[in-house]
Amino acid sequence: MSRLLPPDFDDCVNRAVAAFWRGRASATGKSQGGSRDGVLAGKNMDGFVELVVQVAVHCGLNAAAVRTRKSDLVLPGFFRATKNWDVLVIHEGRLLAVFEFKSQVGSFGNNFNNRSEEVIGSAADLWVAHHHGAYGSGPHRSRSVVAEYQPALLNPAIQSDPRPPFLAWLMLLEECAASQRSVRCDEPNFPVFEEFKSASYARRYQILCERLVERQLYSAAALELSSRGSSASRALSASTSIRNLFAEFAGRVLAAQA
Repeated sequence: MSRLLPPDFDDCVNRAVAAFWRGRASATGKSQGGSRDGVLAGKNMDGFVELVVQVAVHCGLNAAAVRTRKSDLVLPGFFRATKNWDVLVIHEGRLLAVFEFKSQVGSFGNNFNNRSEEVIGSAADLWVAHHHGAYGSGPHRSRSVVAEYQPALLNPAIQSDPRPPFLAWLMLLEECAASQRSVRCDEPNFPVFEEFKSASYARRYQILCERLVERQLYSAAALELSSRGSSASRALSASTSIRNLFAEFAGRVLAAQA
């Protein structure tokens, strides 16, 4: 698996993590409030954007296939008109890969559900749009093709494309006492699934990543934990590591050129 990735892959990840924390420190010091802080926070993940370019080029793609400019990152949706992603890879007119990079520092209780809803909803929007031919070279399929007696559209059995886009999601989470401690679940009506009981926010994110892939909403999903100001990060499992995510991406890039 390691041969799929550049020899300095781990160093590149460390640089991306260090750049994230530097960017956050700079943005905090210059905090302007409102949407401006959101823009600055998004730019903190630019090191991971560059990692997509590096892996794609390592696997033989032209760097121009990796779209990173904001104006080039828009895809049509099904439930909404468009969505801006973090990185798109378009090879020979085909949407090869789509990446979304997120981070969470503090405010775990307020933001975990929001992040979860975003990642699930974005995948639903993309796959239904894909099912209707939004990203192919041919005409869009009519909505009338989808009948109520058919399986749910997010069931991969209904996908007509044998080589669907590679969809990836990465969460960089602050490793601290608040993200590691057990969290109580409210259960006023029905019990929650056992694995969520007393699970920390870090563990909840790991479960989210595992299930996003298990249910084939995402091709790969990663959770990396990093302490504030550090250049290091760690995964809670190999299957939800950033190395696994990019190894899966590298395999898809190589297969697309075969």
